[in-house]
Amino acid sequence: MTRTVPALSALAALGVILAGCTAAPAGAPPTPAGSEPAGHGAVEGAAEMSEAQSRLLAIAGDGSVTMLDLLTEETRAVGTIGAPAAIASDGRYAFVTTEDGVDIVDGGAWTWDHGDHFHYYRADPAVVGSIAGEGPVTVTTPPLSTATSTGLFFAGSGEAVVLDMESLGEGEIVERFRVDTGAAAGIVAPAGEFAIVATASAIVYDETGARVDEFACAEPSGSIVTRVGTVIGCADGAVLVTADGDGVAAERIAYPAGAERATAFAGRKNRPTVAGLTDGPAFLLLDTRERAWTEVAVDAPLRAVVAADDAAENVVALDADGRVRVYGPDGTERGRTDPLTASADATLTVDAQRAYLAAPDAGVVYEIDYADGARVARELALPHALAIEVGR
Repeated sequence: MTRTVPALSALAALGVILAGCTAAPAGAPPTPAGSEPAGHGAVEGAAEMSEAQSRLLAIAGDGSVTMLDLLTEETRAVGTIGAPAAIASDGRYAFVTTEDGVDIVDGGAWTWDHGDHFHYYRADPAVVGSIAGEGPVTVTTPPLSTATSTGLFFAGSGEAVVLDMESLGEGEIVERFRVDTGAAAGIVAPAGEFAIVATASAIVYDETGARVDEFACAEPSGSIVTRVGTVIGCADGAVLVTADGDGVAAERIAYPAGAERATAFAGRKNRPTVAGLTDGPAFLLLDTRERAWTEVAVDAPLRAVVAADDAAENVVALDADGRVRVYGPDGTERGRTDPLTASADATLTVDAQRAYLAAPDAGVVYEIDYADGARVARELALPHALAIEVGR
């Protein structure tokens, strides 16, 4: 069963097409990043490639980091960080929760999205450094790994941290600002060059840490940056925040009547439609271009759900029994795997061709062709605690 509810009003979808920019042709040799025009995602020491440089970053229980190249299946030791408790990624960096805060690992592979084409880069993976903080960390990343900011909320200390991504791209950890909210739960999310800190309400800060705006958002949970704007989940719906050079505009999109609220959002990087995880036997799809929700009933409780937002509108989910399931936008099941993991630390990542399920209890990352009935294409042995895909 599906129900679609459009928003009462809509803003024009945001999109910028940059002229004078050509992707590297297939089969072309790497181009030194220093020769690439500014604004294309290039950094010193990286090479531009003709295709996505997909990799897995895996963190062992003792903090040792391994990179597995998905193109060659070669592995490489990267370094050592603190013992991992959780992992998140923007498609280049792994943000790893540890006892002392967050350790950052550069996966050395990233994609720069120009809307009508992409640039792909490869560099050496490396441990970058640490950000101090206490308690579980909620991380919200931007669509481009070398621009704007990443937001981190430390539940143990109630601190909101905004991390500058241009500096991180140069190998330096720079906090734009840090705010002590006093709250036990919250979200920090980028919106252009602004940042939103949501606890009892949502406060908008500029890049210097000055407060510039505020809007209502009770019980914030879940956030994601899409091609259209930044989505923050609130008790009564989502708030879609769009930014320009002067400020932000916030638009509320109410949940469908009777629907469970979304507690987390996930989607293929920088796509306009995202999936919302609920506590019931259903997931939500939010089309940020149309400002519309679709509630999709399914027959299995889900632990994670990701909108591929591809031409076939596939939705990839991990159910409570550890199966990967693929759904259509109406809830029709298009395929499923056998149970693959019982681990609470399993992570599910979706790119344009494949999904990757990291199963720490099995010591395996499963590569799944979600467009082919959830077929397991490869089983990649990584006897580590946590893993995630980079290069997206």
